[in-house]
Amino acid sequence: MKFEARMLLIIGVFFLVLAVVYAIYSNEPAGILMLFGSVLLAAVPGLYYLFWSHRMDPRPEDKDDGSLSEGAGIIAAFPDSSIWPFIFGAGAALVGLGLVFGIWTVFVGGFMAVAAMVGVAAESRRGGRI
Repeated sequence: MKFEARMLLIIGVFFLVLAVVYAIYSNEPAGILMLFGSVLLAAVPGLYYLFWSHRMDPRPEDKDDGSLSEGAGIIAAFPDSSIWPFIFGAGAALVGLGLVFGIWTVFVGGFMAVAAMVGVAAESRRGGRI
């Protein structure tokens, strides 16, 4: 996770320099705000990965003397197919449409999104479909 953390933090620093230069030479607040948002989009997960990389054993790809055979075996467990991501996406779309067309669809979409988050959490805890 150290490589990923470094890469994201380098991207965050790049966007920070870009945002500062843009803020100096431009009087457009929207672009400045979006560039600082880009800094956060890279720095927040980068700092999270850096935080956890110091608390876990190094992976074979994080070691300087790691070999290919150290990474052999079961890599990870992947989730089963699920309907919940679709329901969450539909709920998010209804929230977006509700902000444009009618406030009542925001409540329906919000309910669908929250129900999907609860469904994903319950499904991942039980290890299968609900």
